[in-house]
Parts: sequence; C-alpha cells; structure tokens
Amino acid sequence: MYRPILAALVAASLTTVTAFAAGEHDTPVPPRQKWSFSGPFGHFDRGQLQRGFKVYREVCATCHGLNLLSFRNLSALGYSEAQVKQIASEYKVQDGPNDQGEMFERPGRPADRFPPPATWKNEAQARMLYSGTVPPDMSVIAKARTYERGFPWFIFDMFTQYQEQGPDYLVALLTGYEEKPPAGVTLPGTLQYNKYFPGHGIAMPPPLSNDRVTYEDGTPQTTEQLAKDVTAFLMWAAEPHLETRKRIGFQVMVFLIVFAGLMYFTKKKVWASAH
Repeated sequence: MYRPILAALVAASLTTVTAFAAGEHDTPVPPRQKWSFSGPFGHFDRGQLQRGFKVYREVCATCHGLNLLSFRNLSALGYSEAQVKQIASEYKVQDGPNDQGEMFERPGRPADRFPPPATWKNEAQARMLYSGTVPPDMSVIAKARTYERGFPWFIFDMFTQYQEQGPDYLVALLTGYEEKPPAGVTLPGTLQYNKYFPGHGIAMPPPLSNDRVTYEDGTPQTTEQLAKDVTAFLMWAAEPHLETRKRIGFQVMVFLIVFAGLMYFTKKKVWASAH
C-alpha cells in the first residue's frame, strides 16, 4: 500500500527538479559560484577582500553605506595600522557639538564607523534621486539577501554545508542586467531590467563594467571578477568572524567525537566489572 505513495513522492520531486532545470519559474536560480570561504574549512582570500574593498570605495560607496563597519576592522583585510589611518582620514565624519553648540566635520579616525553616502542626506532626498527607492546599507546585505533553492536541494545543502546563497545572488544580480527587456515586458520610469531581481525592475543602473576599477595585482578587470570581488568583501563585512566560527566548530566536533569514544569505553569498563 505504500508503493503508490512512494511513487507519487518520487514523481513530485522529479517534477520540481525538472521545473527548476527548465527555468519555468519567473526568476531564474542564480548560478552557484566557487568561493574560498565556502565549506567547513573555508577561509577568506585577503587579496580578493582588498580588491573588493577597492570596488566598493570606487563604485558602491557613492550610493550605499557600511554603517555597521568601523575603519579599524579593515586591519583584518591585511592593511597595516598606517594604511587604516590613511584610509580613515580620506573620509569626512560628522562630530560635535563644538563649543558653539554646532556640529562639524573632521577627518575620520580608525575608531569611527564608515559615514553614510555623501550623495544623499536623508531618505526623502534618496527617494527623489533614485526613482523612489532608498539604496540599502551594505553592512549585512550578503547575509540578508538569499533565494529559495527548493526541494530536494535544501536537503543536500544540510550535508554539504552550502550557505552561500547570499553571495551567489549578489553576483547574479550585479551581472544580470540586460540592455532590453524581453518582448512583452514594459518597465515603468527609469527602471532597469535585471533577470535575477524579483520583479525584474531595479532602480540601480548597471554599476559594473569591464575595466571600471583598476587592479594593481594583475587580476582580470572583467565585470564578473569585479562582482565576485566586491561580493566577497561584502560577505566578510556581514560575517567578519566566519573563519573563527568554522575553526571553533571543527574543534568542537573533534572534542565531541573523542568525548563520545571515551564515554563508550568507560561504559564498557563499568558494566564489565559489574558482571
């Protein structure tokens, strides 16, 4: 009596897989990328993080902030103390009030957080400049953005420890612009067509292009490479202690395995002497 039920479940799962493969959903699934920080032993590539920070500064920082990140945190990217001080001093930070009770601006210090974008001072001004939207803060955007992998992939993800839906989505978004919408699709106002953005109409114009940012280390300056580098930086900004978390997790698992073995042999020893 269970065979028909089992057959129905298998058929349903195969139908779901076929639907994803055939692209029957309105928004395609972002392609899976290769990341140095993926898996239980993953770690950040400091060179990639520095390139990503460069892309953020030269492209993204015009509209998007990093309100939860302090300049001193950049030392984890491999920058020296002098370099961190230099980077911080290139920003203007609001401080005060002074003796006259007025706010003022000063050069940034390592202990300061990244200031908000200089192009807009409040949400009302941002909505006026960006087609009624407010550019989101990028401090935790790599963890806040994701997509549904569907059945049966989410089951496999539990065993492979796949947790990079956010970074994969960001790369797809940054490279998913198309010059013209498909036939029959009309976007209101100045919205851009992006096949990976929910609803496909996005207010942000394509931010990246080939050679938009110059790399000193000889890394190819393609749109795809820029997207991956800035995404890796944003992943670090969202979870700067990722490497520590994975290292401690591995140590805990080793401890539990050893502890379980000791308890097993202790139990055998105790019960053997009892009989």
